[in-house]
Amino acid sequence: MDTSAFQAWVHEASLLITEHATRLTELDSAIGDGDHGINLRRGFQAADDMIEKSESDTETPGAVLRTVGRALISKTGGASGPIYGTGFRQAGKALGDVTEVDAVLLGSALEAAFNGIQQLGAAQLGDKTLLDALGPAVVAYQAAVGEGGDLAAATRAAADAAERGLAETIPMLARKGRASYLGERTIGHEDPGAASTALIMRALAMVAAGETS
Repeated sequence: MDTSAFQAWVHEASLLITEHATRLTELDSAIGDGDHGINLRRGFQAADDMIEKSESDTETPGAVLRTVGRALISKTGGASGPIYGTGFRQAGKALGDVTEVDAVLLGSALEAAFNGIQQLGAAQLGDKTLLDALGPAVVAYQAAVGEGGDLAAATRAAADAAERGLAETIPMLARKGRASYLGERTIGHEDPGAASTALIMRALAMVAAGETS
């Protein structure tokens, strides 16, 4: 994947987040602040705009992701900005300054995103957070690459795993963030962060497969 592919990923993610913003906010209204979709839509639209207007700062795939991270941190608001921004910044750092990203390097970037978010929030798998979608996505991606899968196959496996991970958050009890204050009332709801993460991973799979809008 070259720089244009990573720019397309951000654009497709912005479109999907915008399309599903109401649903994301409804999910967050049930167990959180009720602003996840609104905030993340604003953040990704800002990131998309920043990439389009700052060509000199987005000359490599890593630079694109680092720019996304800065935009999300500064424009998203709430807890989502630092969390998602950290993930993209760590992924961008893992890519370095290469101009072409192969399947193995992308896997390292996804793992770096997971580790960065986990360190920031001190969350574990099973805490009903976005990591419950991102973690399975990273594992599935690396497994697909290990079996000889190309970028399209590996990112599709990751997106499918993220969606399964999202579904598995429904019976979970939230242990992190504002949702944790609600106790057992969080059981029976999808985690909004896992839902948005599944959309972001689906956008990546679409770009890798050449299915962009």
